Amino acid sequence: MWTTPLLLSQQTNTVIATIPVGVASNGPFGIAITPDGARAYVTDVNSNTVSVTVIDTATNTVVATIPAGVGTLEVAITPDGTRAYVTDESSNTVSVIDTASNTVVATIPVGVASIGPNPFGIAITPDGSRAYVADAVLAGAVWVIDTASNTVVATIPVGSGTRWVAITPDGTRAYVTNQISNTVSVIDTATNTVVATISVGVQPFGVAITPDGTRAYVADTNSNTVSVIDTASNTVVATIPVGVGSSGVAITPDGTRAYVTNQISNTVSVIDTTTDTVVVTVPVGVDPLGVAVTPAPQAPTTIKDCQHGGYLKFGPPAGPFKNQGQCVSYVEHH
Repeated sequence: MWTTPLLLSQQTNTVIATIPVGVASNGPFGIAITPDGARAYVTDVNSNTVSVTVIDTATNTVVATIPAGVGTLEVAITPDGTRAYVTDESSNTVSVIDTASNTVVATIPVGVASIGPNPFGIAITPDGSRAYVADAVLAGAVWVIDTASNTVVATIPVGSGTRWVAITPDGTRAYVTNQISNTVSVIDTATNTVVATISVGVQPFGVAITPDGTRAYVADTNSNTVSVIDTASNTVVATIPVGVGSSGVAITPDGTRAYVTNQISNTVSVIDTTTDTVVVTVPVGVDPLGVAVTPAPQAPTTIKDCQHGGYLKFGPPAGPFKNQGQCVSYVEHH
């Protein structure tokens, strides 16, 4: 049903690595990358043995596997990179992973067990103080977790069949897709109330917001489109045809491209956000769903940053470095 994670080059828009993870009969679902770009956390849906796989992005190899529940779906990482929050639809919980030890340090009950699987998408505020969890029941709700105490502090009614959550860079708004009601709910994070409801395409799933906070890109699964929302007016300003079964969305750090997975056509559509047109369609594996983009390259600050293949992750203005020695030289002269 789901396949191995694929690594795409943003420069060439081609697949440059395929990484086996999880259990063959199940497979990867959600993915998130640490702020320093060093690790990727991949959930393994419906696995009884391995729930979260940790990938070293310098070598594209698996460095840890973490039991975190039976039906893990989505994952979000705190801005400081110290914690990963993982939703588990089977146990109606959110697991909190310490990324230093790659162990589960807390399990947070959410959802309503009596009416079936609930927690789905998750996003964390830019200050790291709150996690917003989409509760995918028919009635639709968003659970708000205080990350200091790892407790639920609010429940917000939204549209039907909530799926994904994205938070604006300033942390003031959360955008939530409602797959059954074909809407996006806009939440004011100060009051935890819905301040707008936006009609989009059929069965909206993934959502991502541009780094400047001016646009939200929503994958409409059954319309095979992406709806572009102006966040100032909360209106749809463009509808972009993409592949069949559009699902996940991620936007590059410079905001110039949106990457959209097309689950049925087995492709990734690359959107130019200036013109809101598809500029490349990339063939990938079977049933691509989640997608994440590596953070903007940073300059190394210590010699340790250059070791163990670390020199490979640095790009302009510092790199790319051809070897560890070049990286170390940069640190010593800056």
